[in-house]
Amino acid sequence: MPKLNKQELHNLAMNIVGKDLEDNGFDFLGVNSELKKNPQFVALKDKKLHFVIVRAIEYPDDPSAFDPAFLKDIKEHANKFEARTFYAGVGLANSRNYEEPITTEEDYVVNYNGLQEI
Repeated sequence: MPKLNKQELHNLAMNIVGKDLEDNGFDFLGVNSELKKNPQFVALKDKKLHFVIVRAIEYPDDPSAFDPAFLKDIKEHANKFEARTFYAGVGLANSRNYEEPITTEEDYVVNYNGLQEI
C-alpha cells in the first residue's frame, strides 16, 4: 500500500480546512496548496481579510502546537494588508494503527480543532 507523501498529506489537510472555512462563511480570494508557500488561504469574512496557514501534522506530533518565530513573517505580511492571521494544524493518523503511516488504501483519523489566531 503506497503511503501518502508530504504533498498528499498537505492536500488532505487543505481539503479539511477549506471545507471548515466554507462552512463558516468565508469567501476565498486565493488558495495555494503548494508546500512551503504561505499563506494557504486568503479569504474574506465580514469584509475582513484573513490569512490561513495550514499544516498537516502526523501522529504523534501535536497539531495545535506551532512555532511563533516561523509565523512571525507571515503575521507581519498580513498586518500590511490589515488581515487577521490564523494557524490551522490538522493532525492525521492511520485509523487502524496510529503508529503506521497513512496510506492511499486505508482510513485515517483527523484531529482538527479549528483556526487558532496568531
